[in-house]
Order: sequence, then structure tokens, then C-alpha cells
Amino acid sequence: MQSNVVVLDNGGGLIKVGLGGERDPSTIIPNCLYRPLSSKKWLHPSPTSSDDPLDLTSASVRRPIDRGYLINPDLQRDIWSHLFSSLHIPPSQSSLLLTEPLFTLPSIQRATDELVFEDFNFSALYVADSPSLAHLYEASLRPTGIVSKAQCSLVVDCGFSFTHAAPVFQNFTINYAAKRIDLGGKALTNYLKELVSYRAVNVMDETFLMDDVKEKLCFVSLDVPRDLKIARKSGKDNLFRCTYVLPDGVTHTKGYVKNPDEAQRYLTLTSGDQPAQNKELDELQVTETPKDRKKTDLTKNEFDLTNERFLVPEMIFHPADLGMNQAGLAECIVRAVNSCHPHLHPVLYESIILTGGSTLFPRFAERIERELRPIVPDCYQVKITTQEDPILGVWRGGSLLASSPDFEAMCVTKSEYEELGSARCRRRFFH
Repeated sequence: MQSNVVVLDNGGGLIKVGLGGERDPSTIIPNCLYRPLSSKKWLHPSPTSSDDPLDLTSASVRRPIDRGYLINPDLQRDIWSHLFSSLHIPPSQSSLLLTEPLFTLPSIQRATDELVFEDFNFSALYVADSPSLAHLYEASLRPTGIVSKAQCSLVVDCGFSFTHAAPVFQNFTINYAAKRIDLGGKALTNYLKELVSYRAVNVMDETFLMDDVKEKLCFVSLDVPRDLKIARKSGKDNLFRCTYVLPDGVTHTKGYVKNPDEAQRYLTLTSGDQPAQNKELDELQVTETPKDRKKTDLTKNEFDLTNERFLVPEMIFHPADLGMNQAGLAECIVRAVNSCHPHLHPVLYESIILTGGSTLFPRFAERIERELRPIVPDCYQVKITTQEDPILGVWRGGSLLASSPDFEAMCVTKSEYEELGSARCRRRFFH
């Protein structure tokens, strides 16, 4: 009898869990415990309700994963245990397909295996990495496309903890060619917190709130010098200014964008547009900014955003601007391709797949293409595919793999783990 296969995409920011063969996971919850100001104990995010009624203003957060790697197995056990019991998943009667980041240390792999087999008693385990699953899902969507025909792609995974550019060949990630930037959604949220706290109101403790601000209002600039000029203008000439209202804990426990139409005005800008004002007027605007800054009325419980909206995602493209000694995303992609055999280069550039929540910023794909074109040889085409739901792409790839007839043979069973130990069993996963 084939047991159920639980597919668990255990991200640093979100856990996606469900049964193999289904299109969507049963639930998506933050991979953390939180403690709102109103509570004396740590609480689990609710797997049954997507819209948590809790007021998470200034809530403390504990995460089992830091910089992409499992650092607190006890906390992870607690989160999984609550999750499995809420979803009525019996681990002892199920196999587990689990995602794990590239380059995970053996000590962390051992801790993960102990969690799976000793704490939860899963009957079998398969460990996959995100790029190979994202590739598998993309290939299944377009059976006649280049990813499926060539069995080759370059997966750019911009997640919560970091960003990877990883070539995949015949469903295996080419580990030696994968390149990493230590920047993801968490770092972007922290940078936004700093900018808003410096300019308007102290939000350094507002993790969930600033995540919401980032997701609703940030976008990728196609022309940073031009947009910085526009952001300095006052009144209606500033296409980027918009207002975010903070929760007051009485009428609304969540923040919201004051005027959603205002927040979309930047979309009217096309890539060739130039600011209409001349240089003298621009200089005049610069001298006015300190006065403008004083206009923030904190009694209204709201703040304005202007250039923060595109300066935050800009970190992924130019980490050096923040003093980080790391290459930007376009250079990272070129380095990953150049680490592979030259015969693969044209196919890799033509099959770049974007996955992970941080690729959801508007104009993300367009900006990468612009940055890549000047540094990629002219004889190669550059084609970028954004997954239809970048947060779920990896989980859906796992669901496909879990429902394939070969899956059972790929797993390590509990008895093999008990007989051979973690290190011997891990060799089967090619990691």
C-alpha cells in the first residue's frame, strides 16, 4: 500500500505543506512563532485561517531558520508538530518530501534527519533542493518549451533568506555552478524599516507590518537616476508619493494603503520618460526636502513613502550600494552560466526561471533583462520566465515529483536510516 506523501517546502519565511499530487498546498503559514503585545506566551500562526485576526503590532518573532539554514531544531519540531496535528497528517503513515537549501552543512542535515525519522517517525524521506523542483514544474507546464526539450534551465530563486542563481541539468542542480547572494526578503524588509524609521516614524519592531508595506508598495525601478529626480518633486509631480496608514488597534488591527490608485501612479511612467522639470527647478526641490520631511504628522498615525519604494528592491541588483561586498543579481547569473560547460550557455540564457517571493516586485523580470543584455554575448538570446505563482512554484514541483511512479524508489526509508545512519543515506540525494 502506497502511503501518503507529505510535500513540505520549509522556507525561512513561509512553510508550504500539502499532499503530493495536488495542485496547491493545504496551507501556507509563516515559519515562526510570534508573541503579540496582548499575549504572555508564544503563539502559532493559524494554519486553518489565512486571515489571522490577531493584532501583530510590535509582535516579537522567533524563527527556526536563520540565513536559510535550520539553527533551532526544537523550535522547528514545535512548529511542524502543531502544523501536522492541525491538518490531521499522520507522519508515521506518510512519506515526506522536504526542501532543503543548497550547501546545507552535514550537521544541519543530521539534525533534519533526526527530526523526520526520530521525532516524527515518517516512514520515508526524500530531500530536494528548490531549483530542481522549480525546473521540474516549469518543464511540466510547457512540454514543448525549451526547458522541457533541453532538460536544462537557470533557476533564480529569490527567497526570504538569500538569492540563488543555480543551473539545473536533467533535473539535477549543478551545485558547483550555483551562485549565492546573501540577500532576500528579510533583508529588504529590514532595510525598509531603517529608511522609514529614519525619515518618518519608528517601525523597527514592526516586522509583519513592514512586510505588508513592502509587498504592497515596493517596485523595481527601470531608470534609477530618473526616478530619484521624480521622487524629489512635491505635489502631483511626484508619482511615487503614497501614504500608508498604521493600525490603531481599535478600528483596524492591520495597516493599509490610504489611496491605492495613488500607489499605482508610477505605472504611467514608461522607460523612455524623462522628468519634465529643468535642472534649476530640480535643485530647488532638493533644498526643499528637509522642510517636507518635517511635514510628517505623527498624530495621524500614517507615513508617506517616496523613493523608498524602489530603493529597497534595488538592493538585489546593487548590494554594493549598501556596503555589501557582493555581486548584483545580473552579474551573479552570468557567473553561474560561465561556471558551466560552454555548450550549455545559450540554453541557460534562454531559459532563466524566476521563483521565490522576492521576484513578485513589479518590473523585476524586465529589470534583470535590461541588466543582463549588455553583459551577455550578443549571439545569445536572453529569455526570462516568471513563474505564475513564484511562492508556490517549488512546492508544485515537489507535488509533481511526489506523485511520480519512481518516487518511492528515490526515498530513504526509516529502516535504512536506522541501519546506515544519516551520512550514508544522504548520498542517495546527490547533495
